[in-house]
Amino acid sequence: MQCDATDQPDPETWLELDETERIDLVIEYHRHIQAQLETPELHAMAHVVVENQAALGEVTPVPETLERLLDEGLDRHEAVHAIGSVLMKIVLDTVDKPDDVSDINARYNRELALLTAADWRSQSK
Repeated sequence: MQCDATDQPDPETWLELDETERIDLVIEYHRHIQAQLETPELHAMAHVVVENQAALGEVTPVPETLERLLDEGLDRHEAVHAIGSVLMKIVLDTVDKPDDVSDINARYNRELALLTAADWRSQSK
């Protein structure tokens, strides 16, 4: 299997892969497109979490968020990055302030609902 972040992988095939295989595929994709990344492994892990959630379907808000961001003009790879940025901010906030952790899932759902293509574009400049 090859990874192309501009196309959604087949959910069943994706979920059958070992987590390490998924990470390796994403790293290889970014090498192929010659992306300059400070931490390729961490970047790939965020991609993999978003792809895993997309593959799980409606049990997460990710598929709906991806569709909405695509409708707003992002390509799929940009949309995965936008969702991953929300995820990583929550993770980093949790690490920085472990005693100040409220319902992480509720926060994630809330922030994904507020995420727009315009916001992502203004952040990623």
